Amino acid sequence: MCSINGCVDFLCPSGISQRAVCDAGTTLAHRGPDAAGAFFADGVGLYHNRLAVMDVARGAQPMQATHEGNCYTIVYNGEIYNSPELRRELAACGARFCTDCDTETVLWSYILFGEECPKHLNGIFAFAVYDAARECVFLARDRFGVKPLFYATSGGKFHFASEVKSLLALPDVLPEVDREGLWQLLYLTPVTLPGKSVFRHVKELLPAHAARVSAKGVVFWRYWELTARECHDDAPTAAATVRELLSDVVQRQLQSDVPLAVLLSGGLDSSAITALAARELRSRGEQLHTYSFEYEGNRESFRASLFQPQGDQDFAAALAEQLGCTHTVLTAPTDAVAAALADATRARDLPGQGDIDSSLLYFCREIKKHHTVLLSGECSDEIFGGYPWFYRPEMLARDFFPWIHDPSVRVSLFDDRVVHAAEGLEFVREACRRALDDCPVLDSDTPADATARAATWLSTRFFMTNLLERKDRMSMFSAVEVRVPFADHRILEYVFNVPWSIKYENGVEKALLRRAMDGYLPERWLWRKKSPYPKTHNPAYEARVRAMLEQRLARGGFLADTLDRRRLQELLDGESRTWFGQLMARPQLLAWLYQLDVWFEEYRVRLV
Repeated sequence: MCSINGCVDFLCPSGISQRAVCDAGTTLAHRGPDAAGAFFADGVGLYHNRLAVMDVARGAQPMQATHEGNCYTIVYNGEIYNSPELRRELAACGARFCTDCDTETVLWSYILFGEECPKHLNGIFAFAVYDAARECVFLARDRFGVKPLFYATSGGKFHFASEVKSLLALPDVLPEVDREGLWQLLYLTPVTLPGKSVFRHVKELLPAHAARVSAKGVVFWRYWELTARECHDDAPTAAATVRELLSDVVQRQLQSDVPLAVLLSGGLDSSAITALAARELRSRGEQLHTYSFEYEGNRESFRASLFQPQGDQDFAAALAEQLGCTHTVLTAPTDAVAAALADATRARDLPGQGDIDSSLLYFCREIKKHHTVLLSGECSDEIFGGYPWFYRPEMLARDFFPWIHDPSVRVSLFDDRVVHAAEGLEFVREACRRALDDCPVLDSDTPADATARAATWLSTRFFMTNLLERKDRMSMFSAVEVRVPFADHRILEYVFNVPWSIKYENGVEKALLRRAMDGYLPERWLWRKKSPYPKTHNPAYEARVRAMLEQRLARGGFLADTLDRRRLQELLDGESRTWFGQLMARPQLLAWLYQLDVWFEEYRVRLV
């Protein structure tokens, strides 16, 4: 994994500032501490920071290749899991490889397949290729947006980068937030609207999209989309298909020239990945390393809830022992989780999920001491139907994103003369309605199937992108690469069309995945109730964050000027209720307010 950034201006080539491109690139050095490189030509500047994972010795970027007298230059961030067979196909078409890294696979895919190349790639990626003969730069992003790619335009220049902070380092990209950006912050974040950021001048290249930048301007297009199709497979056939797909994905994603491990919570999703990975490595005569997470004081403070009926601490280690893995339990101190809130904001370039982010950042920093590549179980719930809104249709019928239990919680804390809450609520509701209108369906769908499609559509386009963004930013801020086997488009394409009666067989969430893993996982894990990413339950954490927030309010700034102190006190005095997803309750809301104030100050945010 790496970072990329660059600037394109074919109409005024002399306007490209090498210093500006390099300075913007250095803000992303955390994503690639092993090496850095730059390339400049008339109208083009490219920069790359490298985290060496494959072909460590020869994979320097920007990378170049020449074919039929034409020169091509690439900066790339990602992993291509079908690289071996794709290289064979490319070699048969005339490609001449000099390395074993997949950067070269992507470069030759563009050279020989042109702008159709993303369709040939199975993996996670964001890249830019300078095509000197055509005088253009081609950009593409993977189908789920696992790898980030943002852009901004100013004065005829097209800037792009792996993270927003790189664009904001440019003198002509201002950190301005308009009303729509503020509404995203207060109603939606950590989720943001596709194609947008909260900053007025920054956008993102949408997942499954490509772009061409030339003297004629910028053209965007979609190269892949999810479609609704008839599926007549029965439950055993569907389970066998999922098992075959997931086994193939895990096998491909175990390739690495640096130490690799799996994040094992003890829940169904991470346990499935661990079981398949351990089996594959055993066949190679190797042993799998796994990590699980715990928090200081959680054993004493944990209270079961509808969303989190059990703690994870005893499940992960027991499964690792049964599968013959080398297992490590990492425990996050309360003070460390609170202290990392500011860094988590800097990593994400916006206030995120409080300790849900900062704890992951802490864990990734600890893991980096021994491992550079991780496999994780994200994206299973969104694809297989693990969330309540898949089987509770009333959650989709209320005209708002179903994972936001109470849209008013954050907005009500602020002066409405600044926020314009009613207008913002309608803006977000309309965004949800438009998204649902785009969901592909079949006339033959049952009501349950239609609900499942809508839930999958919203979850994969919004909620899942938030989780992928969180995992990318926290891990890459620590120079750790995380791979997400469930985020393979072949799995989503198939499972999206499997009847809901199979995916929710006998009223069991993710029944299809459980059936697929029968024989691979012991019964205790195969039928375990869903348990989300662990969070701290220690009351000392909330007390610590309260004190940090009070200090921020005392010093003045955005929160001090706009927060309704009476409403804040009511929040502090009332019952702690989950208001976002399955984890974020009052401690996370207080942490989010702290992060918001840090963000406004450090990013010099201006409301316009």
